[in-house]
Amino acid sequence: MKQYTRGSYNNYKIFKHTFLHSLSEKQLFAEYPHEYGDSNHYGPVFALIIAPFALLPDALGTSFWNIANALVLCMGFYSLPLPLRTRSIIALLCAHEALVAMLSFQFNVGLTGLIMFSFSYLHSGKEVKSAFAIALGTLIKLYGIVGLAFFFFSRNKLKLIVSSLIALAVLVILPAIISSPEFIVRSYTDWFISLKEKNMQNVSLTSMQDISLMGMVRRLMQDASIPNLPFLIGGLFLFFLPYARINQYQYTAYRLMLLASVLIFTVIFSSGSESPTYIIAFAGVSIWFMVQASPKSKGILFLFVFAFVLTSMSPSDLFPKIIRDTYIKPYSLKALPCVLVWFVIIYQMLTIDFKKINTHA
Repeated sequence: MKQYTRGSYNNYKIFKHTFLHSLSEKQLFAEYPHEYGDSNHYGPVFALIIAPFALLPDALGTSFWNIANALVLCMGFYSLPLPLRTRSIIALLCAHEALVAMLSFQFNVGLTGLIMFSFSYLHSGKEVKSAFAIALGTLIKLYGIVGLAFFFFSRNKLKLIVSSLIALAVLVILPAIISSPEFIVRSYTDWFISLKEKNMQNVSLTSMQDISLMGMVRRLMQDASIPNLPFLIGGLFLFFLPYARINQYQYTAYRLMLLASVLIFTVIFSSGSESPTYIIAFAGVSIWFMVQASPKSKGILFLFVFAFVLTSMSPSDLFPKIIRDTYIKPYSLKALPCVLVWFVIIYQMLTIDFKKINTHA
């Protein structure tokens, strides 16, 4: 309500007009400066997701939108195969990062929940539900495609593949119920072009985005020409290395570590990452921390506290403003703890016998 009364809800205006522009079949990814700043970068199906909120007055729509996202996030946390107390602690550890995202009315809160759903449904053998969670996340914001990383945990891979294809087909076509098939086809083409242009804009030393491993290096080196590709190749190589440990797939702790890796990887290797995106990464950090064997080592405790302070708390008024404005923002240092945690996760996934880690309620 504070953000609404101050008029600080530009993202919600963009989301709302995605629905309104779909109804009138106006270009979804153009700029409309008389309606909002910036432009839309979410897929056509998002118009249906935002519709119930867009039909309400903004004073109600903004609040209910954040409540809905928070509920999806909490349900995602509580779907994880962990004891109730552990799930509750993870949710509490992420509360501040979720607040940062919700102050900007970001969908990243709900998307984090969808990624966890895609994992939890596969873990419990519900391939159809997992497929729809993956497809929905992907068609709204491409980050959702990382749910496919859990493919090898499926007990019925053919069912997952078929369900995914059906889910994609249904969700691609579904927005046509408020517009037309021709408009939807054109919108997906426009979406691809807008994402390509947005990625080029993100790679800037002064952008509020690119809070990633690459962005951190670019800003520390003061060289915007440093390309993403070498980082992505190296990152993907390390990401896939733990898949070689097939004998560990059966253990819940290993699976949860992969979930943590996926959530962090999605953010630290994306030039589109901004501060509110870090609810995704910090959920991964929190899951990683709580899955550690007890008692937790001093090194693990230090790294988590470092992440909580620098990643989660740095955007807040509790953090010294001079440090935030002089060092954290200019050098994308919010990404640093998450990068370090991710490297530790990869090392642990390659070396730990997860049979010895108890994750049962």
